[in-house]
Amino acid sequence: MRASQKDFDIAVHRVKLLKEDPGNDAKLKLYALYKQATEGPCNVPKPSVFNFIGKAKWDAWNALGRLPKETAQQNYVEFVSCLSPSWESSSQAGPGASGSWPESEHVVVTSKDGITTITLNRPTKKNAITIQMYHDIILALKAASKDNSAMTVITGNGDYYSSGNDLTNFTKFASDDLEKLSEDSANILRNFVGTFIDFPKPLVAVVNGPAVGISVTLLGLFDAVYASDRAMSRGKQLIRSSEKEKLHAVNAEECRVGRESWLSTECTTALQNFLSRKARL
Repeated sequence: MRASQKDFDIAVHRVKLLKEDPGNDAKLKLYALYKQATEGPCNVPKPSVFNFIGKAKWDAWNALGRLPKETAQQNYVEFVSCLSPSWESSSQAGPGASGSWPESEHVVVTSKDGITTITLNRPTKKNAITIQMYHDIILALKAASKDNSAMTVITGNGDYYSSGNDLTNFTKFASDDLEKLSEDSANILRNFVGTFIDFPKPLVAVVNGPAVGISVTLLGLFDAVYASDRAMSRGKQLIRSSEKEKLHAVNAEECRVGRESWLSTECTTALQNFLSRKARL
């Protein structure tokens, strides 16, 4: 029987509930089938040779040729069933069951006993933070600020709290429009940190393992930090004060300086060298 639109929507939701990373090949296949099922044959220009991830996605989608949308939809549903054969609809919350919380594959939100918990959920990648996760965490915090919980906890799934930025975030800097990408990245970072500064409820970090980079920088904005004996504490222990205006000013200045650094020849050359080495592996 051909898969219905409802079957397809459920399959898309099931992908977000996978407990293990299915691997790059499976994710490329899922991406290509989803695009083919929703938009039809590949209709976008081929990405730059330096944009390795974008090019891999484009190749996977383009390889489907003129495959009909209905067939791509059916193939997507069947492939998801292979990835999660033991999944049962009764054991998981359906789409939208989490109320106002945004659904996310790598940022999981739960609530119990008056506590909203936001969990970074990329254990196989040491909870490295992707661009999408930045957006998801912002949305999760905004939703938590308006729910009925008394406090919010942020923690990590697995042996790491977070290994900081996912380096694949920087592959986009191979794009020709470097100035726009730098501006967009600075805005994302400013909004991200600003959401922590403005959060109205008690905010607690449960650092379950090592923390690196931005995940450490943010700890000064929490009202309380509980750290495992496996967590690495190398940053200064900053305490958020009531001087939000000053904090926002510092955040804005750091983003301005960061944007200038991203546009520098030295940064561009270093990223190109890094990507070139990675491509040869």
